[in-house]
Amino acid sequence: MSADKLNVFNFSDKKTVTLHLSWVAFFITFFMWFSHSSLMPLIQATFGLSTAETKALLFLNVALTIPSRTLVGMLVDKFGPRLMFSVLLVVSGLFCIGFAMAQSYEQLAAFRFLLGFAGAGFVIGIRLITEWFPAKQAGTAQGIYGGWGNFGAAAAGFILPALAAFFGGEDGWRSAAGSAGFVSILYAVFFYIKVRNTPKGSTYFSPKKLGPMEVTSKGDFYLYIIMCAPMFLAMGVITWRLSPAGVGLLSESVAQMIWLGLAVWYCYQIVQIQRVNRDNLRTEIPELHRYKFKQVAILNLAYMVTFGSEVAVVSMLPLYFIDTFAVSIGMAAAMASTFMAMNLVARPGGGYISDKVGRKRSLLITVAGSCVGYAGMTLINSDWSIGFTMVIVVFCSFFVQAGAGATFGVVPTIKRRLTGQIAGMTGAYGNVGAASFLLIYSLFDALTFFTVIAVSCAIVFALISVFLDEPKGQIAEILPDGTVELIEVGK
Repeated sequence: MSADKLNVFNFSDKKTVTLHLSWVAFFITFFMWFSHSSLMPLIQATFGLSTAETKALLFLNVALTIPSRTLVGMLVDKFGPRLMFSVLLVVSGLFCIGFAMAQSYEQLAAFRFLLGFAGAGFVIGIRLITEWFPAKQAGTAQGIYGGWGNFGAAAAGFILPALAAFFGGEDGWRSAAGSAGFVSILYAVFFYIKVRNTPKGSTYFSPKKLGPMEVTSKGDFYLYIIMCAPMFLAMGVITWRLSPAGVGLLSESVAQMIWLGLAVWYCYQIVQIQRVNRDNLRTEIPELHRYKFKQVAILNLAYMVTFGSEVAVVSMLPLYFIDTFAVSIGMAAAMASTFMAMNLVARPGGGYISDKVGRKRSLLITVAGSCVGYAGMTLINSDWSIGFTMVIVVFCSFFVQAGAGATFGVVPTIKRRLTGQIAGMTGAYGNVGAASFLLIYSLFDALTFFTVIAVSCAIVFALISVFLDEPKGQIAEILPDGTVELIEVGK
């Protein structure tokens, strides 16, 4: 096998085995994270949920993922993906079991919120795959990891209703959801035993300080602060939708306390960013050790319109198809699952294209395709045939998922020791996008929802064209003994 080709069936290759163990871990986290979607009709019947209460669960599902992806990104860079993925699988598994055992709507909502932590698992594997695969295979490997792991959400749509029927009774959905949590805990032990952070003899580079990301110029310092703001704004908007002005899950006083807490947290974040970067801001960083934070900012926005729109669309498609075509719940769920199921081929395809035709060019192609796809979805109406509708859905889905893969084809090329944090922030922006687009959908109709996403894709396409630099050459990392190691990132 040549050095630039990846054979996913070569199980004698330790890096290939690590890839498979990683995407399975990611698959399990997404299976749990989206376990509510396909079971929602059964959950609604058990608790007698109103439409407003159901929509509140959708918002709660993405709320914790925004800060947790950033936090987990910091921790994985410091403590390594082996430990962090194992811990996350155990904790998320316990939350999933708690969700299955909920006896009131308040308990259900609380565990749905906590299960957003499972969505942070994606970030951990990005760092792990980066450690095991060379630059020429990085995009493909990241695409396989992201695509096959993401399929956990689609698999939950197919498997959990059947599992609930198998267990039977009014509590069949509880047994189905709870079993996913038990599997997660068991796999955590297996993962910890079998996986290592790096290949034998390789160095695991960690940040100098645990905390916010290091930047290498004053301009990047201010851009970092600006790019942190939308994450806090998104959490503030989610709080508003859960307040009496929205669905009323939170009281006015609790909502005000959360808003105050978010404001204080953002100010504290700024102080921490300044603390971590104090030395870097005082002295000029040698060119060899610099990186451009604008690369991170553009990738954040690219993931916001690709993965962010994917999560939002998957959340609303079943009900949208029922309202538009008057199909059964099972049919609507199957139609909607195709959007997420495209991850199996589209996201690895985006990573592969990124390896072959260039990181920037592949991102431009996929974001442009996403824009066209969402523009097509604005035209769907009840006069369309289901077959033609699915052609548009699959076309859009392919480019959206490929765009997410192409985005993370670039992430590992920026700064090796910060890969977890960069992936965490970029991943968090995916949830910022999901929360923002779901807000649009809750306030307006589907036409406006798809139009806003299409326009957002067009804006991000223009920003990528102007500001994103094609990764090339080498990035420098300092070994524990003080010597410099150069890591190839592109042609």
